[in-house]
Amino acid sequence: MSSRNHTTVTEFILLGLTDDPVLEKILFGVFLVIYLVTLAGNLCMIVLIRTNSHLQTPMYFFLSHLSFVDICYSSNVTPNMLYNFLSDQKTISYAGCFLQCLLFIALVITEFYILASMALDRYVAICSPLHYSTRMSKDICISLVMVPYAFGFLNGLSQTLLTFHLSFCGSPEINHFYCADPPLLMLACSDTYVKKMAMFVVAGFTLSSSLFIILLSYLFIIAAILRIQSAEGRQKAFSTCGSHLTTVTIFYGTLFCMYLRPPSEKSVEQSKIIAVFYTFLSPMLSKEHTCDPCHATNDEGKSLP
Repeated sequence: MSSRNHTTVTEFILLGLTDDPVLEKILFGVFLVIYLVTLAGNLCMIVLIRTNSHLQTPMYFFLSHLSFVDICYSSNVTPNMLYNFLSDQKTISYAGCFLQCLLFIALVITEFYILASMALDRYVAICSPLHYSTRMSKDICISLVMVPYAFGFLNGLSQTLLTFHLSFCGSPEINHFYCADPPLLMLACSDTYVKKMAMFVVAGFTLSSSLFIILLSYLFIIAAILRIQSAEGRQKAFSTCGSHLTTVTIFYGTLFCMYLRPPSEKSVEQSKIIAVFYTFLSPMLSKEHTCDPCHATNDEGKSLP
């Protein structure tokens, strides 16, 4: 590595999903539609929840914040990618890359723990309905969203600082459609051991701890559902839980594949395809899967004071 030329990097080149001009135009149309649907769906969800007095419950409170995170999440990546589809200059500034990387990590971690908070809410609503109003008070609900925001930002900032503390040399081409940690590490000409270990530890902890909360909550929920006498009631509860768990599986599974393995040319190439699922499809489809269970728990809870 020492033989490579060290130059001050002022911008990066995003290679994107393809270099085929015709396919780029097609992908521009596809991702533009997905982005607009994501924005419209999540904005409508937020407005509906804020303006409808019947939706002032903890579950919808969490859902509105999940919608907000998904809007920020998509907007952090999509506009620049759409511009690059139509541009010959597929560059992003050093500062822009830093900000995109920071926001991406922060928002992903925030979404992990908001999903975990939603699972806890369902657990309390189904397993302890008589204590729901006290255990899911307004102050507790606010804490269950503010902690993920703060924890996500601090981790995003620390991870991004570690990445951009590295020296970059050689080609400034990032083999991805946004500034992500694994392909950036491939460009580094300084020792990446500390950064890789920090990335594995943080990714492993946030993924496993939030997923553990979700799975443990659903384990108790399923046990409670099995005690329901009505077969129709059990079937409805299982179907709504199953759809939400499908969304969680897609979101978590793709991120496990991307961040819990050493960066290599092959893994980075595969991660571009994997990233499409959690960057575009998950924010668009997640509300469809989370709304039904809301109705299942809504009757158990009280409105936020």
